[in-house]
Amino acid sequence: MTEPRNVNGWSRRRVLATAASGVALAAAGGFPMPAIAQSKKLTYWGGLIFSEDANKLLTDTIMAWGAANGVETEVVMINQNETVQKVSAAVSSNTMPDALDVGLDLLLLLSRQGVFSTVDDLYKKIGDAQGGWFDGPDRATDTSAVASGRTGIPFGVNGNLLLRRKDLLEPAGFAEAPKTWEELVTQAMAVNKSPVSGLGLALSNVGDANVQVNILQSYGGRVADDAGKVVTIKSEATRTYLTWLKDAWDKGLFSPGNTSWDGAGDNQAYLSGQAAFIANTGSVGIAAKKDDPELFEASAFSPLPAGPNGQISPITPQSRAITAASAMQDEAKALIEHLAQPEFMNAYFNVAIYGPVLKAQEKLAAFDGSNSILVGLLGLAQNGTAPAAPDVYNAAWADLSSNFIIPKMAQRVVVDGWDFDKAMDEAQTQGQAIYDKY
Repeated sequence: MTEPRNVNGWSRRRVLATAASGVALAAAGGFPMPAIAQSKKLTYWGGLIFSEDANKLLTDTIMAWGAANGVETEVVMINQNETVQKVSAAVSSNTMPDALDVGLDLLLLLSRQGVFSTVDDLYKKIGDAQGGWFDGPDRATDTSAVASGRTGIPFGVNGNLLLRRKDLLEPAGFAEAPKTWEELVTQAMAVNKSPVSGLGLALSNVGDANVQVNILQSYGGRVADDAGKVVTIKSEATRTYLTWLKDAWDKGLFSPGNTSWDGAGDNQAYLSGQAAFIANTGSVGIAAKKDDPELFEASAFSPLPAGPNGQISPITPQSRAITAASAMQDEAKALIEHLAQPEFMNAYFNVAIYGPVLKAQEKLAAFDGSNSILVGLLGLAQNGTAPAAPDVYNAAWADLSSNFIIPKMAQRVVVDGWDFDKAMDEAQTQGQAIYDKY
């Protein structure tokens, strides 16, 4: 079986051999050998993702690091859809691992509860060694306000990208991604011909439809005030956003049925060749690369466009955290520093679809342009915004998003024919009722 390689020549075997041999990489973390007696074990919970190569690479690298440093290690890969359930049970039963992969929501929640150790020194050390952190992950993972310090070390970002059919757009004169939402409409109009719809953007009660929140914000709209307490959906900026939406709708650019799609609606529209643009994660590109290489080659990936008030393209950072109750604090820090080394991360990025978090990582071979998904994720890392920004990322925001208040407002306008004021009034009332709970 051929091992995945990148153009730098780093294969999984080479990464592991380096870790296991003398420890050039392990020593880079400043970790002495042997570390501790073998009677102690470091347990790591990794986030199980869609890439078997990435899951195996992470597991093998941690085990090799442990063997090289005299640390008995155990790696348990946890399905990311089950992380909250398993971590909650482990917190209740005092059976947390020493360190783990964790998403932003859980990082913030458990940091508030004092479950994780602060790692400001490690965060600074890694950042200083690799050109500093990108602004998006730096801001998004700052837990100082709730934990008196940083509790997570970001290792990758994901988020919605704009996927486009360059094979249709380039002959129409559009070689570059649309820079604004207005340009998106212009480009979509040029290729909006049955069976292809220009805009495969969801307007239904699903997470993908919350991209409409980002568009609203890019037009200057806000969900709430700077304190994150008073809902401010009804505004002239929101009216401007709704004007953009209704105009695109009236032009017949949206895919049929997009107001009632399930979570896979936009995926299916794009993969079946019936949408020129969608906003989705890199998973759609991965599916195309595997099942329809011709479509993959015809696709391009970029961050979300900008509005008059700037670009809102939220990132979803993944971090590594250390449990405060762990007796393996130094060992866990050394392991996480080891996993942040360029050699491993270059190999990992090639098989796990994440964007970089450190500025030096943009020069890794993984982002040289040969993988169009990673090119898009690099752009997301460079230009992406912290979740909810410029709004406040809090429990009320999460609740409002999960109730799809903004997509429902859009439905009122394009399906029910409500005027903008009536639609905004309903969203404002519903949103404030949610925020009042917190």
